[in-house]
Amino acid sequence: MAENQSDDLHGNVPDSSPVALIIIDMINDLDFAEGPELFAPMLAAAKAISQLKHRAKTLGIPVVYANDNFGQWRSDLKTLVSHCLNDDVLGKPVVELLVPDKDDYFVLKPKHSAFFATPLNVLLTALKARKLIFTGISGDVCVQFTAQDAYLHEYEVLVPSDCIATSSAERTEASLVFMQQILKADCRPSAEIDLEALLRTTTQDVT
Repeated sequence: MAENQSDDLHGNVPDSSPVALIIIDMINDLDFAEGPELFAPMLAAAKAISQLKHRAKTLGIPVVYANDNFGQWRSDLKTLVSHCLNDDVLGKPVVELLVPDKDDYFVLKPKHSAFFATPLNVLLTALKARKLIFTGISGDVCVQFTAQDAYLHEYEVLVPSDCIATSSAERTEASLVFMQQILKADCRPSAEIDLEALLRTTTQDVT
């Protein structure tokens, strides 16, 4: 039975890439107290993430959306996207930039870390991913919690400085410093990340 389940899993995850792009909590209506403060930096981050995603997809790097369920246990990606695009919500311009493609992956998370009580690690193992690029909100909460768990799982961590957002520049900077110093994260801006070189060096590490 276990063998068949493994075969089924890998059959549903046809991609194989040493690098994966993770987009955290960007499908978001921003309907919470801190939402208005977060909107401007989140929109700026969304523009950078959109460009990074396009580059990644061109190279065959899989994209995984890891999104909060907002306490709605019957939520799914289609419902969340539809709500953000079709209802009058603050986060609509952000979601318009980052509408998931049909071949993107999606993990619904109940807590801060995208690894906690989700199949993310199983998915990444199936993808054979070893280097993870984390983007999204909030940089000092859900992104940082997820990056910490990735570090503990012995993934290599990248967090492009222009692809995360918090409610203030000071909080963003403090989080980036923490991730650089403690998690050994590569936090250079997204435009400075050579994705082709990243794929090559990771492949060479494996061989």
